[in-house]
Amino acid sequence: LLFLWSLTVSIFGIGGVLGSSGSRYLTVKFGKKKCLLCNNVLMIVAASIMGCSKIAQSFEMILIGRFMCGVSAGLCVPLHHQYVGEISPKKLRGFANSTSSFFWSLGKAVGQISGQRELLGSQSLWPMLMAACGFPALVQLVTLPFFPESPPYLLMHKGDQEGCKKAIRQLWGEGQHQAEIDDIMKEKATMKNTKILSVLELVKEPAFRWQLYMIIILTATIQLCGINAV
Repeated sequence: LLFLWSLTVSIFGIGGVLGSSGSRYLTVKFGKKKCLLCNNVLMIVAASIMGCSKIAQSFEMILIGRFMCGVSAGLCVPLHHQYVGEISPKKLRGFANSTSSFFWSLGKAVGQISGQRELLGSQSLWPMLMAACGFPALVQLVTLPFFPESPPYLLMHKGDQEGCKKAIRQLWGEGQHQAEIDDIMKEKATMKNTKILSVLELVKEPAFRWQLYMIIILTATIQLCGINAV
């Protein structure tokens, strides 16, 4: 029983590693908007499986649902930050990216409060609690089609300059946006002369060694600060 509890908790992280590892390939091939839409479907399916686990009397459905949620979350974190940053005008980009962290924290707080036994953590309502992660995904699935694809993706990966201009006008309104388009073109020219490193190559690269040490130490100490116990 202890092994099953441990596996149920940790399988979310395993799915997260797999999801985040495949995010770069998927975004380059399909675009950030399409990936986010498909990711929402994955989360809704995972929520439905976990929500029906009690009726089906199957703990395996919770394991499968948790794994799928982990994959979805692993994909969503880099996708969301990239998409929000790329569709925001330059003067609001820092603010837009910072809101992502705020809403991640807010979502965790709402989930932990909702999980109390007095609310959705009771014997009869816990399937609803596990299925609740599908609601935000459903909201985004309904609203995201009204947004355009990321302008940098359209220009840099698809070479669609007209589509890029149309997306910029839809997002930022009418006006002179040539400076932003020129910036994207400069970034595209820079990327042609820059080698994209794999995760293994990044770890081996001496120039990034101290930055890597700092990130590992920071991430490890956050896990030891007691927040999970609290």
